[in-house]
Amino acid sequence: QAVPAPGSPQAQQMPGPPTARAAPPAPAPAPAPAVPPAGDGAGAPAEPEQPAPETPAAAAPVSAEDLEVRPAQAPGTPAPEPPPSTEPAPAPAPAPGEPAPADESLSPQEQAQQEIEAAKTLRQSADPTMQQLAMSTMDCSVADPLAGNDDPNLPLVTCSTDGTEVFLLDKSRIDGQEIADATSGFNTEQSRHEINMEFKSGGSDAWAALTGEYVQQRVAFVLDSQVVSAPVVQQGPQLGGRTQISGNFTASSAQDLANTLKYGSLPLSFETSEAETVSATLGLSSLRAGLIAGAVGLAVVLLYCLAYYRMLGFLTALSLVGSGFAVYGIMVLLGRWIGFTLDLAGIAGLIIGIGMTADSFVVFFERIKDEIREGRSFRSAVPRGWQRARKTILSGNVVSFIAAAVLYVLAVGQVRGFAFTLGLTTILDVVVVFLVTAPLVQLAARSTFWAKPSVNGLGAMQQLARERKAAETAVGKA
Repeated sequence: QAVPAPGSPQAQQMPGPPTARAAPPAPAPAPAPAVPPAGDGAGAPAEPEQPAPETPAAAAPVSAEDLEVRPAQAPGTPAPEPPPSTEPAPAPAPAPGEPAPADESLSPQEQAQQEIEAAKTLRQSADPTMQQLAMSTMDCSVADPLAGNDDPNLPLVTCSTDGTEVFLLDKSRIDGQEIADATSGFNTEQSRHEINMEFKSGGSDAWAALTGEYVQQRVAFVLDSQVVSAPVVQQGPQLGGRTQISGNFTASSAQDLANTLKYGSLPLSFETSEAETVSATLGLSSLRAGLIAGAVGLAVVLLYCLAYYRMLGFLTALSLVGSGFAVYGIMVLLGRWIGFTLDLAGIAGLIIGIGMTADSFVVFFERIKDEIREGRSFRSAVPRGWQRARKTILSGNVVSFIAAAVLYVLAVGQVRGFAFTLGLTTILDVVVVFLVTAPLVQLAARSTFWAKPSVNGLGAMQQLARERKAAETAVGKA
């Protein structure tokens, strides 16, 4: 049984398949798996001024090249002695946090690249003197120009994520893609929170070799050139590809560290799905043009209904106006309740919804014409036509609403605004047809004025019905 380093919790090998656990660093490190996009260093770890409990950093999904495991001390390399005070210190690149004066002739990108190269020269040198200088001048409180830009095949001088320690790291030994899984849990026997980590086959062999070489020494998990966890290897070699990291964790900090180890190894990338910038003037002009187009379309629909269905078209106009007021009222309420704003795609959805409402009227009126063609009067044709039309109207609107709902769930950006207004007007179509249009037409059917063919526009159908009846009567007599 290996004895843990002072200040580190004891780790024991679990029975069964070969497993091992690495205790957190003796001095308080910043725990968590780290994944720098480009590299780690070699050398002796800096001695922290005061030990502190390990506290994992927040998990952040990054590219798999950013997750690495580095020894906290180069194998066989003693800690370099500070240079004699009588000798002038070498003056390579400026120390971290103290970049060289910017060259105004260079672009911002070129200046940033210059800072990265200067940081690499100082902090990724294999010269012990340069390493000691980098550790003595390292400022963990400033932004690191080397973050995510280090070379994994070179030593690295860097800080812990909480800025309490400076590390001299050997080159990267395990890539983040070799971590298969990491979970947090509570060890009831030891009464402490632990992180259980599992490596893939290639990472398992590399981890066994690393832990066998660095027993009672620290290994560091590096993310974006910062050490997020640097536990002490209590027992090695750790075979089987499984390891536990224990320390002064809380449930939340253990979960954060597990997430960093697990998701930091995923090769994730993010792309902008949609980005659009519209000036206030252009946006207002487009909105006004959309509203005008909608008004023109509504007027054309009303004129067609009046020309084709005569006074029944007038009932259509009343229904559409009522639907328009309902939509306006709902938009105002949604704007106050959830901050809904009407954009161009939303206006397009409203216009299409108005057209679908007119389609429902056409279905209703055509069913009435079919009944009159069969020889029924206008008064008896209306209720029969409504019985046949309402199922068709409901079926069409249900299909449209399902399409709008699916589009809203799957789409992004302005397409969702189109789907929202389309679904809203589809629902209003059913409400208006059932509660406004159908009752108005049924009231008109009981009026002698509306029963006149010159008023309801159904004279041609009534004439056709009389001709069919006369033909049937002639055939019967013959």
